[in-house]
Amino acid sequence: MKQTLLILLSSLLLMAAGKDLRVLVMTPTPQMHCEKCENKIKKNLRFESGVKKIETSIKEQTVAVTYDATKTDVKKIQAAMKEIGYDTKVVSDKPKEKEKK
Repeated sequence: MKQTLLILLSSLLLMAAGKDLRVLVMTPTPQMHCEKCENKIKKNLRFESGVKKIETSIKEQTVAVTYDATKTDVKKIQAAMKEIGYDTKVVSDKPKEKEKK
């Protein structure tokens, strides 16, 4: 039983170590004007491989995408945005901070 738990724990640690989570913040052009614009972005970006979380802000005109850099990159995310009609400018692309418990 202990051996099985150790193997399972080791596997989980290896999987977690393989992820390189980053947060990409972009500004879209044309600007988002309503909830429909936000939903269009969220609905379509969620299908991009490696995308984990999408947050939009009409007030600040930003789209923040948490993604696994081992599965996708900034250019692919920007290309996905372009496919739905938005050019983007990168504001930042930083490693995701570890959450404190």
